[in-house]
Amino acid sequence: MSSEADMAQSGKTRIVVAGLGYVGLPLAVALAEHFAVVGFDIDKGRIGELREGHDRTGEIEAARLAASSLNLTSDEADCGAADVYIVTVPTPVDMANRPDLGAVLSATAMIARVADPARRPTIVYESTVYPGVTEETCGGALEAAGLKRGRDFRLGYSPERINPGDRIHSIDKIVKVIAGEDDEVVEQLAQVYGAITSAGVFRAASIKAAEAAKVIENAQRDINVAFMNEVAQILGGMGVSTWDVLAAAKTKWNFLGFEPGLVGGHCIGVDPYYLSHLAQSLGHHPQVILAGRDTNDGMGRWIADRLHAHRAGKAGTALVLGLTFKENVPDLRNSRSADLIERLEQLGHRVSVADPHADPREVRAEFGREPEKVDGRAFDLVIGAVKHDQYRDFDRDQLAALVAPDGTLADIKAMWRGKDMPAGIDYWSL
Repeated sequence: MSSEADMAQSGKTRIVVAGLGYVGLPLAVALAEHFAVVGFDIDKGRIGELREGHDRTGEIEAARLAASSLNLTSDEADCGAADVYIVTVPTPVDMANRPDLGAVLSATAMIARVADPARRPTIVYESTVYPGVTEETCGGALEAAGLKRGRDFRLGYSPERINPGDRIHSIDKIVKVIAGEDDEVVEQLAQVYGAITSAGVFRAASIKAAEAAKVIENAQRDINVAFMNEVAQILGGMGVSTWDVLAAAKTKWNFLGFEPGLVGGHCIGVDPYYLSHLAQSLGHHPQVILAGRDTNDGMGRWIADRLHAHRAGKAGTALVLGLTFKENVPDLRNSRSADLIERLEQLGHRVSVADPHADPREVRAEFGREPEKVDGRAFDLVIGAVKHDQYRDFDRDQLAALVAPDGTLADIKAMWRGKDMPAGIDYWSL
């Protein structure tokens, strides 16, 4: 950890990244290769782990952490004397699916306390928000704290595009959208973000345009997956395999290859609610956005009901393979496997869970049960919910050992489609 004085001795642009999760940590590490960077997080445990070289998100390897000049701290006193502040904290929704800007406003308040007005720092938000939050909500909070916009600070926005677990579309290879309240801020951000990506930057027309671009990226994907989930529900009533239909449809050059499944996580399962909140505040009822959310949020329960009917209403032991929101990542936030599990239990099934990537402590906290070790214990119903590599690579003997006599192997993501199934296994898929 570096002190404020250490930063001041450097001739480099001084940057503070507030929030060191899936978005903030890769960004901070990349920026630290070119600038004097402090990575701040209120979670002291997180800072301690990172100092020991352990990133629980799996995004940054221990060797890269050890080699980085990034200064890690949970003490806001270390965050003064910066030229640029970048906010990368979560923007979830509450129990009523309304935007929860608590973390963003908390980070904003911290910056207001430590920023040096004489430096006229640029405060950049990467957190996904609806248009207007950066300038009106956050800018308003900074001014309410006694800072004058334009004189004491300036605002920018650069939507995050981190895809957890994706080693191809990493932060150094993707176009970075940037926006600022004036041309000087835009060019400053072009220098900062342009230093860390080979794909260049895109100068958005305005901060609101950049905010909107981010929120519609995820809403668009959510709606496309919702369409495929509805298709799966329609075809399921006819006994037609969705995957057989997709195999045929994908032969057309302009068919979009979205697939059905459980839609969770901190982005796709959340961001459409930010757009719908904005729409409703403007007096517009967002029919398409909310219909897609309703379809995707109900998919886990629908699958559970279909499986229960497939099993002729016989409840028994069940094993759900995969709890994280997507394959090969440890992130349990907004896991839709939870919906599947809850409904199976309502129908009388005794459900066990397993996930090779999720932290067992988090599984216990989120799901209230001990994760299983897949060691040959057989279940009446085995559900492949998340396409982790470890599960996808199961051979016929491993699959046979998991499924009890007269049991069902349910393959939501078609990861075992086409495999030579052991005799006697009842294979089910969308």
